Order: sequence, then structure tokens, then C-alpha cells
Amino acid sequence: MCMEEEIALLEEQLATAHADIDRLQRLLGEVETKAVARETESAELRGGLTAARQETAEREALVADQAAQIEALQASAADAEARASGGARRYREMVLAAEPDLPPDLVGGDSVDAVDESLARARQTVAQVRQRLEQQAQALRIPPGAPARTGPDLAVLSATEKIRLGLQQG
Repeated sequence: MCMEEEIALLEEQLATAHADIDRLQRLLGEVETKAVARETESAELRGGLTAARQETAEREALVADQAAQIEALQASAADAEARASGGARRYREMVLAAEPDLPPDLVGGDSVDAVDESLARARQTVAQVRQRLEQQAQALRIPPGAPARTGPDLAVLSATEKIRLGLQQG
């Protein structure tokens, strides 16, 4: 092999190497472009993740605050219910004191409305019992004393009897 052949072979290898270098540089540019795009995308995703974590923390704080508010409202509702029940008991006692004719076992309820309803039923029951007792008493009532006296029937008396009666009343 001669020098010229070797030079031609080397030049051919050099040209192939330059072509490989150009191709590799293009590939490297594409990979670097993809790497930059992925790094940008990764930074965006990290930013989104940070925002999502912050939003989650804010929502958890909001949920905790709402849970505390619910607990406070439940305690307030229980207190109001206890006061209403106590008020209904006091109202029942006042009504029974004001109307001693009502049987206590007919008046009850856990609220003022329930006491009012049972109070209306108790009043109606007492009124019905009174009415029945009065009707029974009327049926059994005997007039006091002797019946009213009426004068004798003068139409059946003879003239002599009429004169005698007139002289006696006289």
C-alpha cells in the first residue's frame, strides 16, 4: 500500500469521522433541547406541586376551622335545647299551678308547643268529664221540698163545698 492509498483511506476515514461528529453534534443539540424542555417542564411541575401542597394546607386549615365551628355550634345547640327543655318544664309547672283542676299526668312535653298541645287536650278532657258529671247529676237531681201546692179543682166541687172552702180561706 502506498502512501497515497493510505492518505486516501485516511481522508475517507476522516470524512466519515466528520460526518459522525456532525451527526453526533446534531443529536447532542436535540438531546440538549429536550433536556432543557424537560427541565422547564420539571420546574413547572415542581411549582405546581408546591402550589398544590400550599392549597392542600390551606384547605386542611379551613376544614379544621370549620370542624371547630361545627363543634361550637353543636355545643350551642345542646345548650339551647337544654334551656328550651327547662323552659318547657317551668311553663308546664306554671300552667298546672294556675289551673289546679288539670291532672298533671295529662300535661307534658319537651317543648312549649308540646306542652300547649297536651294542655289543650287536657282542658278538653276535663271539660268533657265535667259535662258528663253535670248531665248525670241533672238526671239524678230530685227537686228540694214538696211540690208546689195548687188550689183544689173548683170545677168538681159542689156549691156547698165551694162556700165551705171560701169560709176557711177567709
